[in-house]
Amino acid sequence: MAEATDGRSDTKKKKKRNKRVSVEMEALSEAADRVAPVVGYFPSGYDPRGEGADPSIKVFRNKKRPNRLELVVSPSGTGVEFVGKSYAGEAAAAQICSYALGVLDKESQTLKIVPIASNKIFRLEPRLMNPSADTEVSDGLAEESIATSKTERKIVDLTSLYGTKKDRDKDNKWRSLIQQRNHSSARDHLENINLNADGESQVLEDALETTSRNIPPYDASADTPEKAYRLDEIIPKGERVHLLDILDDLHSGTDIPSKSYPSFVFNRMHKLREIQDEKEREKLACIFSYISHLQNFWERTRPSRHFKFASHDKSTDHCKIPRVVYQKLLRMFLDRESNVLSTEKNELLIGHILVLTLFADCFQTDPSDIARDLKMTVQTLKPYYQQLGCKIYRESPSAPMFMILNAPLQFPEMRRTRRRK
Repeated sequence: MAEATDGRSDTKKKKKRNKRVSVEMEALSEAADRVAPVVGYFPSGYDPRGEGADPSIKVFRNKKRPNRLELVVSPSGTGVEFVGKSYAGEAAAAQICSYALGVLDKESQTLKIVPIASNKIFRLEPRLMNPSADTEVSDGLAEESIATSKTERKIVDLTSLYGTKKDRDKDNKWRSLIQQRNHSSARDHLENINLNADGESQVLEDALETTSRNIPPYDASADTPEKAYRLDEIIPKGERVHLLDILDDLHSGTDIPSKSYPSFVFNRMHKLREIQDEKEREKLACIFSYISHLQNFWERTRPSRHFKFASHDKSTDHCKIPRVVYQKLLRMFLDRESNVLSTEKNELLIGHILVLTLFADCFQTDPSDIARDLKMTVQTLKPYYQQLGCKIYRESPSAPMFMILNAPLQFPEMRRTRRRK
């Protein structure tokens, strides 16, 4: 009979001791002579490593605002440069990720961790190289040396932020006139005007009224309503692939809650089921989705809410809007400095929504649904449709009102007040 032994005394395992390593850490902050790595990418498809490509790469830092950077890539032998900014576009949007580059050297036992801030991942957009053009580079950059342009830009920024509505409208009119001075019709119109000392300001105002309107892109000479407003410019074809989610909701087989879409879209969902042609169904689905995104964007940025867009970063509502569409709406309608929706841009945003309602209803629409979505009455919405060139039709005083778009477009005359002598 075997005799039991105490295994604990015979089979003691030696505990493995962890080797201690002393680590010295040194943190380097950004300075005037050094900067953390930046990353740039080309959405246009340009390859800087292609054959014969020898681009010049420069990084500019704003002297007054050191956190503002610009990455400029200039291919040799071309008149185009690619510009990315840390304070505009994708880099200025809300970021939920942070990036870093780590390098471990086992021989020297050093670990280098280099942060790459989310606002230093630049989307490099092509731009024509024209020193005389009015670029969007903010004042204070290293290569900006014209004091006059700095002062004028500061005055414009102060007027847009703190000026009266009259001063802001005056600046907007002058900017519109400068932008359109090279337009052939505007140039011919201005050349045929006889200016005099008493009526110079009045003539300039008349010229502005005939050459610019605060409405979506249009063709006044179009002979059909479909061509009067350029749908491909309002909803570019490259964005339409991101606007087909409404078809997935429609084919899911479940009941769609009425609050999922604006009442204008929800009350017309049956049209998507009735259309047999696949291309026409996708076109209408894109229009419905874009109306929903524009109305959602307007709801959170309309002037009556009295807060800046910066406070929306914590909101998750904009996650429903595709990123490419969301970034375009920011550039089109919000002021770059103040991040607010001005009165003029608010009218332009409503104009985009109303034009799409005309496309959705074959250019004869009942405005009651969209008026409810925009928290307005049909009577207050009527001038917006009239500015788009629509005519009002009603069979009887008790019948519903319809907005009809005919071609060619006929706009109402703009009222103007004459200055007392």
